[in-house]
Amino acid sequence: MENRWQVAISAGLLAAIWCGVADAFHLVTWIGFLGCSTFFAQPKAGFQGVMMAWCTNLSGVFWAWLIISGSSFFVSPVFGYIFTGIATSAMCLQASYQKLSFIPGAFIGCCTTFAMAGDVANVVPSLIIGGLLGFSMSLLTGQLVSLTQKWSAATRSQVASAD
Repeated sequence: MENRWQVAISAGLLAAIWCGVADAFHLVTWIGFLGCSTFFAQPKAGFQGVMMAWCTNLSGVFWAWLIISGSSFFVSPVFGYIFTGIATSAMCLQASYQKLSFIPGAFIGCCTTFAMAGDVANVVPSLIIGGLLGFSMSLLTGQLVSLTQKWSAATRSQVASAD
């Protein structure tokens, strides 16, 4: 990785800021990092990547909510297993649609919702801001790379003119 320092600086700085924001607004820090990770793992660049991260993560939240809600109507856990199988199939099938084509994003949203015992009110904002966090990290990294290249070119120019 050629731009390791720029990535490290932007990721570290924005991760620290995210932790402060999450603490101030009572958001779940680790969920934001999963939204951020989804942004970096999916194949689209720029804001299209944010949209794909959001769509897939939030679809997973929906499927988990459906499993949890549907299962609550039945005493036997077998219905939960059946709902899980149906939702898992649906998360794979929905990938036919471009904005939902990153299947792991759906599973991240679903698993996060299960980990939070269906607390969608805490899951959704953190995932959404997490996608923006990843996008912001990529933008800041790009700016730092550009500054480094300009600085390097200016330094080479000064050395060449000194000779």
